[in-house]
Amino acid sequence: MQQSHASALQLKHEGLERRIQQEMSRPSPDFTQVQALKKRKLRIKEELSH
Repeated sequence: MQQSHASALQLKHEGLERRIQQEMSRPSPDFTQVQALKKRKLRIKEELSH
């Protein structure tokens, strides 16, 4: 159970990273959106480390 939860969190983390990269590659990135995605990514990373 613990491993599947960690795997799901890792997949979410990777998905957020892709969304951040996509947003940053746009001609006019929405930095508010990027900041929100980074915060979500950080929360997931913190949960993975516990």
